[in-house]
This record gives sequence, C-alpha cells and structure tokens, in this order.
Amino acid sequence: MFCHRCVLCSCVLLVMGLTAGCTSPKTSNTARTAVEQLLISNAVDQSLDKVDFRPFSREKVYLNETYIASVDKPYVVGAVRHRLLTAGARLVDKPEDAQIVVELRSGGVGTDIANTFIGTPEFAVPGMLTIPEMKIAERSRQTGIAKIGLVAYDAKTREVLVSGGMALAQLSDSNWSVGGVGPFRRGTIKEEVSRSTSGAAAMKQTEVPKQVAFAPSRTAGQKEKPESEVQFASGSEPAKE
Repeated sequence: MFCHRCVLCSCVLLVMGLTAGCTSPKTSNTARTAVEQLLISNAVDQSLDKVDFRPFSREKVYLNETYIASVDKPYVVGAVRHRLLTAGARLVDKPEDAQIVVELRSGGVGTDIANTFIGTPEFAVPGMLTIPEMKIAERSRQTGIAKIGLVAYDAKTREVLVSGGMALAQLSDSNWSVGGVGPFRRGTIKEEVSRSTSGAAAMKQTEVPKQVAFAPSRTAGQKEKPESEVQFASGSEPAKE
C-alpha cells in the first residue's frame, strides 16, 4: 500500500513539473537611469546655490543661453530662471527690453563612472581553456559634476556690471557587492532620496477621496435639516444625536 502511494505521489509531482507554467512580467527602462539624471540635476542645483542672485531684484533681466550647450540644458536654464525670479528679477523675452543681460555658460555638465573589483581577471592559458573572471568584491562609483558660469552686463552700454564667475559642484553614487551579494548603496544621492522619502517628508499632504458625493441644493420652502444629521454617500440613513 505504501509503495502504491509513493508511485502515485511521484506521478502527480511529475505531471505538475511537466505542466508548470511560467510568467515573465514585462518591464521597461528609460534610456538614461534615474540616478544619472539626479546626479546631474543635483549638481546643477548645488552649483547655483553658491550664486547670489539678490542684486537682480526688481531689474528687467534677459537670460542669454546662447553659450550653453550641455546635457540637460533645459533644466540648467530653468534652474537659473527660477533663481532669478525668486530673487525678484523681472524676466523679459527680448534683450532690447532688458536693463541687464545675464549670459549663461557651462564648463562641464555630466557624469563619470569608475568600476573596481577584488579578484582575478579573465585570462586564457595557452593550449587550455579560458579561466573566467572571478570577483570577490566589486564597487561601481558614478560621479555627477556641474560647472556653471554667469556674467551680467548693461543691456544698453554693454558695460560689465558683475564680473561673474564659475560655480562648481560634485555628487556621487556608489554601489558595493561582496561575493555576489548586493548592491549596497552609498553616496549623496542615497542620502538625499532617503531624506525626501522617509519620516515626515514621506507623509501625504493631501489625499484624493475614494468616494465623491454631492449634497442636494436646498429648494425654496424646504425645511432646513438639523446640523446633527450626517449624509452618507452609500445612501444609508443619516445618524441623529
């Protein structure tokens, strides 16, 4: 009897193994990783944080972006416009309408990456098989750099008003793995994301209601309902004190 049960269980397991299904979820990724974009945008923000835009308060300013040609140019230009507006400047669309022209340029906006590992590289032994690469520990470090330059001059006389200069900032993101376990992230991007998505920063400020109900308008001569009554969207009877 015991042998028959074993055979039956074995057959069931075999059938299940042969008929087991497999589902592969469809995923997609952007051409550029989110970490790369954060490294660049944060480096741009931190470099511009070193610039004092307050002298442009109440001035008509035209932002000349002719001399900037870098990755994420719209973000760089938008970040400068944001700071000018926040400082109280009045941005104009034409240089002839401006009192001050601000020229924007980039000395370097981009990312670098370096990979290091502890182990043995792949090599071929003459007359034998190729020995594969063996990694005990591995680190990948990506760095974002932004060097932004600004100069301002009088729109009419072309005289330099502010000598300007360059503002530089750098951020990093590192990923460690040991024995194939990981990655373990470190760096400024991880710290900023953690601050912005945990604790009080992760609390929802507003929430869209899951149910929407409209109170009927009060017609002429209709008796006003007591304030203690509560209207339910589900149509149940109102509660009374």
